[in-house]
Amino acid sequence: MSPLLIYLIVFIEGFCSLGAEVIALRRLVPHVGSSIVVTAPTIGFFLLALALGYAAGARVAERYIAVVGRNFLMAAALCGLGLAGTTVEAIFVHLQPLPLAYLFFVGAILCPIAWLLGQTVPILTNLMKHARTGEASGLALYWSTLGSFLGSLSLSLLVMQWLGVSAAVLACALILLAGSLVLAWRDLKMAVFAGLTAILSLGLNLQQQITAETAYADYRIGPVTLAGQLNPRAFWINESLASLIDDSEPPNYTRYIRHLRQVLLDDLGFRDRDILVLGAGGFTLSHREPLNHYTYVDIDPKIRAIAERDFLREPIRGEFIADDARRVVATTERRFDAVVVDVFSSHTSIPGHLVTREFWADTRRVLKPDGVLLANLILDGKLETPYARNLLATIESVYGRCAVDVLHKAKTVANVEVACFASSQPGTTGIYRDELNRADLDRVR
Repeated sequence: MSPLLIYLIVFIEGFCSLGAEVIALRRLVPHVGSSIVVTAPTIGFFLLALALGYAAGARVAERYIAVVGRNFLMAAALCGLGLAGTTVEAIFVHLQPLPLAYLFFVGAILCPIAWLLGQTVPILTNLMKHARTGEASGLALYWSTLGSFLGSLSLSLLVMQWLGVSAAVLACALILLAGSLVLAWRDLKMAVFAGLTAILSLGLNLQQQITAETAYADYRIGPVTLAGQLNPRAFWINESLASLIDDSEPPNYTRYIRHLRQVLLDDLGFRDRDILVLGAGGFTLSHREPLNHYTYVDIDPKIRAIAERDFLREPIRGEFIADDARRVVATTERRFDAVVVDVFSSHTSIPGHLVTREFWADTRRVLKPDGVLLANLILDGKLETPYARNLLATIESVYGRCAVDVLHKAKTVANVEVACFASSQPGTTGIYRDELNRADLDRVR
């Protein structure tokens, strides 16, 4: 092999190996979220498989080109078929409990890709007879790492943003197939398997049962059956129900949206107020609500067009800012009468940087002195888990005592609505006892 061809192959290896890791992390978001306890083990398993691939490649002593070509073909099949949205969905639907599905996805799909591609550099450096050992390995690692750099950037910032995750899967699979054919262009059997893999990959990735997919989320909009409603349709984000609407006049919405509307419009009597909504969902909070001014913030710049075209079927009411919620509340100079927090990366997973004391302090900073925070949380219905207790305690450490409404008390997982006022302050508490009971004095105060 010519040096240029060797560099091209190791570039493809780096591009597609890290590309597969980026795609896998994105595919996991709808099912297990994107918290550090998910991303860190996934990256760790990937690097372990890559290291084992380096060791396996070092032991190859013959048929170098054929082995790399075969590895590319197998990795292409795993990428094109295993990372397809349909396949990942089937894994997490049919394999329970959830940690088992996660381990299967990482261990049976992502790690084998890393192991197969990790063999490339140590194998192909055997063919670089024109260079010293250090020069050969250094140049091979340079082109491989350069491929990883460009693969991670181009797939996440370009392909996923403009064409979707499935397009990124196809890009990796087809590039690997092209590499395998370059290495084994005279092998008819390899060509047949490569063609079959390409056809199956195209079929799985071009026929997604979703409305749209972006770098941030999978969106699915479709009809549902709800008693007493006229043509109801649901808006699923990352396989979790985000919004409901129907064609009634006035339209029906999800229960938690109705609750938030009641608090804002009826209980607080808001008129001509500025309301900041972190997490757009289906934009139903302001749907046909002309009494107040709404500003939505969502990390995904494409969610507005998707909601207007396929869900609301009309323009949203309010302003839309495509940005990270934490950054907006930390940097904006605007002040609002209400901040509504409704941010999720999957059904029960709030991004980790949006549950901390510092985030809630930033939400308080953007409130006017008489403003109110409304947060939609998904917690256990009895508020008994450590997560529920700690999250509520974190909010109250900033705002003081807040009102907490559990909307579905009989369910294991429920919408929990929290209302806090900027006029309140955290304070010390005491316990009333028979020996020392200050209840009457406190009541007078």
